[in-house]
Amino acid sequence: MGRRPLLSATDADGPPEPWPEAEQPKPPEEERAEPKRGREGAGPGAWLRSSPACRVKGARRSSSADRRQDGGGCCARYWGCGLRRRRRGLSPRQGRPTLSSEVGIIICDISNPASLDEMATKTTLVLNCVGPYRFYGEPIVKACIENGTSYIDICGEPQFLELMQAKYHEKAAEKGVYIIGSSGFDSIPADLGVIYTRNKMNGTLTAVESFLTIHSGPEGLCIHDGTWKSAICGFGDKSSLRKLRSASCLKPVPIVGSKLKRRWPVSYCRELSTYSIPFLGSDTSVVKRTQRYLHENLEESPVQYAAYVTVGGITSVIKLMFAGLFFLVFVKFSIGRQLLVKFPWLFSFGYFSKQGPTQKQMDGTSFTMTFFGQGYSQGFSTDKNKPNIKICTQVKGPEAGYVATSIAMVQAAMTLLNDASHLPKGGGVFTPGAAFSRTKLIDRLNQHGIEFSVISSSEV
Repeated sequence: MGRRPLLSATDADGPPEPWPEAEQPKPPEEERAEPKRGREGAGPGAWLRSSPACRVKGARRSSSADRRQDGGGCCARYWGCGLRRRRRGLSPRQGRPTLSSEVGIIICDISNPASLDEMATKTTLVLNCVGPYRFYGEPIVKACIENGTSYIDICGEPQFLELMQAKYHEKAAEKGVYIIGSSGFDSIPADLGVIYTRNKMNGTLTAVESFLTIHSGPEGLCIHDGTWKSAICGFGDKSSLRKLRSASCLKPVPIVGSKLKRRWPVSYCRELSTYSIPFLGSDTSVVKRTQRYLHENLEESPVQYAAYVTVGGITSVIKLMFAGLFFLVFVKFSIGRQLLVKFPWLFSFGYFSKQGPTQKQMDGTSFTMTFFGQGYSQGFSTDKNKPNIKICTQVKGPEAGYVATSIAMVQAAMTLLNDASHLPKGGGVFTPGAAFSRTKLIDRLNQHGIEFSVISSSEV
């Protein structure tokens, strides 16, 4: 019998039954100290619970009561919903698609490898939405590789992403499967945005700076604390990432043209008339890995990259400086991390909460990522000359955490399934840019609400 073409690791209908204590997977110390149920316990795995990723391709959307009840189990129990090849049942209703109720459900458990193997053997592709990935991701990656199943996630944790590449790239290549991380808002807009900018420049792109701007409506902005928890874990264990990178012994990627100057921790962007700070997500790590792959495997000229986020005026700068100071001090100590996890709203000055955004907040929120690129026109030497071409591009989309992430992940999955001839030959562990640079993913995203466009292009 043939496999079903797709399997999404989003939540299924209703809450899981309690596990025996001995079978519970071990979450971080902060979560063990104060187990929670309901939405307060939900992590990044809850992102796609009520988002288009569930609605567009198969899972019947659970009720609000169900989601409140099952939130605490999303990181401990791995739920799956089978996605059928047929596309019937999708019709507009109040601007949103409806779904067929004929959706198979597979229940599996990350502490039970046999159940993961059973899941992986029944599908071609797994979409993993359960985090933090450093605690719950690797068993799924391993099961997929061992059973010849491809895998996509929405991870924004550089340590997990780079560790999976170091440990499993060769094994995935042997099996001919694709393991593609960071395929949500982290980091498809940044990674594909750099590639789009390169493709639109009439010459050689050598350096790009990106500026992320989040637009909020009258209801304000709020981010679920699952992202906050992942950041706490990442910054609290930075030494492991440094050791991993040191052990890789990778040769530096060559710098073409003028070296990109790094901005101050707080700098003013004249082009956008706003202050900015470095973006501390996974974008820089992912883009650099993509540029390494494109240079070493496709002999393309590497692009230098730096990522920033705009913060508005001086009042916002001061507010964020205090929040950053508290975060960096508290994250160094166990008791500090516990406090950060317990009181996200307080320590983030209201940006993160255990409840996450309301529907009105999501409807009123969008993002713009602006790319300022520089390079050299055709025939112009990159040696000892300043760049003579500039280009500005943008990626725009809806609310990032739930809506844009869902769109990006589903379209990445559809691209992997339907555009296989343009993927890297064989298999392996890839960034989105490495996997999809020669596919039609950007066209797909443009058709589904994440828009890529050229703002200006000129010679200096």
